[in-house]
Amino acid sequence: MSSNKPSKPAPANLNSLFKSAQDDGTLSAKSAKSLNVVDLGAQIQAGLGVDVDDVESSEVVLVTLMPDDSGSIRFGGNAQAVRDGHNLVLESLAQCKQKDDIFVHNRYLNGDVLYPYTPLDSATKMDTINYNPNKGTPLYDQTVVLLATVLAKSQQFTDNGVPVRTITLIISDGADVCSTRAAPRHVAALVKDMLRAENHIIAAMGIDDGDTDFHRVFSDMGIPAEWILTPGNSSSEVRKAFQVFSQSAVRASQTASFSKTALGGFVN
Repeated sequence: MSSNKPSKPAPANLNSLFKSAQDDGTLSAKSAKSLNVVDLGAQIQAGLGVDVDDVESSEVVLVTLMPDDSGSIRFGGNAQAVRDGHNLVLESLAQCKQKDDIFVHNRYLNGDVLYPYTPLDSATKMDTINYNPNKGTPLYDQTVVLLATVLAKSQQFTDNGVPVRTITLIISDGADVCSTRAAPRHVAALVKDMLRAENHIIAAMGIDDGDTDFHRVFSDMGIPAEWILTPGNSSSEVRKAFQVFSQSAVRASQTASFSKTALGGFVN
């Protein structure tokens, strides 16, 4: 677990981390090119958070959430359901025996960081002040940023000799309409590499907007069908979907066979 007074981490050398990931065989040349599509440096640094030298765990689990903060979430009446869902994930993980080994990060879909990677008990709950969905849907651009942050943080732990597993959830209630640099293929290249490493779970939730085929959208991004949730556009269905993710995240954080859990998909 982390110390009571962690030091402020120095900026990470991202080039070194991604080169290390390539040397380990985690990151392919194709994925490395995907990381060059978007100017990632400052955005990744904003999410890295806790210094690995302050972490005393013998192994860690990184849980990463990207809630949609587009205006359609508010117009659809689902803002509170997303807040509640995020908070449910934190509360569920806090019941794990391994809770001291779990570090969480929340980056909204439009790039604002609610909190960088931090011990679970230091995570900020979502509320009406820090979450006001009123922006666009840069789904591809920001998923590249998100996954690059997961990769960088997990590589920091790996390079320090600490085994790491990651669980990531992408949330959207619409198709991409705002990305300017990245495309589905760039996301898919990253997802493919991460899943091949067998220590990552990448999931997605598509909240029904009456038009978007989320199975196709997320499949094009490389996300396995068994890790795609498609709740209807109602608060109760959104909350239920978050509950399903929470159960799966708890199971994955506790299991001795992470790769087998990853292949199994969501707990129903």
